[in-house]
Amino acid sequence: MIQTVRVGAVQAEPAWLDLQGGVEKTIALIQQAGKDGVNVLGFPEVWLTGYPWAIWTKSVIENTELIHEYMANSMARVSPEMDRIRAAVKEAKVFVVLGYSERDGASLYIAQSFIDTEGEIVLHRRKIKPTHVERSIWGDGQADSLTSVVDTPFGKVGGLNCWEHLQPLLRYYEYCQGVQIHVAAWPPMFPLPDPKKLKWPYHETDVANQLCSQFLAIEGQAFVLVATQVLTEGNLEKLNLVGSGVCEAPGGGFTMIYGPDGQPLCAPWPPGKEGIMQAEINLKDIDYAKGMIDTVGHYSRPDLLSLRVNLTAAKPFHHM
Repeated sequence: MIQTVRVGAVQAEPAWLDLQGGVEKTIALIQQAGKDGVNVLGFPEVWLTGYPWAIWTKSVIENTELIHEYMANSMARVSPEMDRIRAAVKEAKVFVVLGYSERDGASLYIAQSFIDTEGEIVLHRRKIKPTHVERSIWGDGQADSLTSVVDTPFGKVGGLNCWEHLQPLLRYYEYCQGVQIHVAAWPPMFPLPDPKKLKWPYHETDVANQLCSQFLAIEGQAFVLVATQVLTEGNLEKLNLVGSGVCEAPGGGFTMIYGPDGQPLCAPWPPGKEGIMQAEINLKDIDYAKGMIDTVGHYSRPDLLSLRVNLTAAKPFHHM
């Protein structure tokens, strides 16, 4: 296993409601990562085909056409579009954790595919429980999505979507799988609005969700790549977000790379900047943190507290 690894976290604007355009942009970022010598690259939550923020700010009726178009531009795991992305990954020789709105039949899921340097999907998972109004669009991941870590030549790479970082048992199970490099995939998130104009919870802000990612680094003693989306003003109307009171444009990005003790390893980017944030890491540095806090090892008490895990996925039908 390689000890010194170059990691990258994407902060960029999706090709909103445009699957083919999104594939092109994805391939371009993968190619850039390959040229830069990146070994592990993380993409934001539902990078393809962007996070439809209007589900939080408009009614179901007002979003009917938006979601209809969104569904038509969601990507199947087995598809020509995924084949093109896998080919680009193989050519660039980068390990990629790709976030996308997955279409499976007539249902959508918030998905992550882990694609190795040969272009093979070695792990595929879905967000265990979409958050709040997300449940009106995306379905639940099943037990097979509890596996969130895979062995790679660059260490044990894991990933979770958005507020999965607020599920303590899910985080703990990822630590049990030995995660060393974690991709924290997020949609665009924005500063707290003026409370005199709009009451909005602090935990729905960029700062709060960046803190969630940083805490996983501390609690799990892992390197964390925070990958986020960006929103520009020209796409507010397309996304039914004009006058939302929440979404600032250009903005939404809060990408960062953290060390296994929670230390930021990069200078912060402006929230509207696009690119691949990169850092050189040494996996041996994890032991500095593990020596003090090994959450599932010497710093645990399994005789008092332990986690029960069901890895059998439920199915809608059974053959007799």
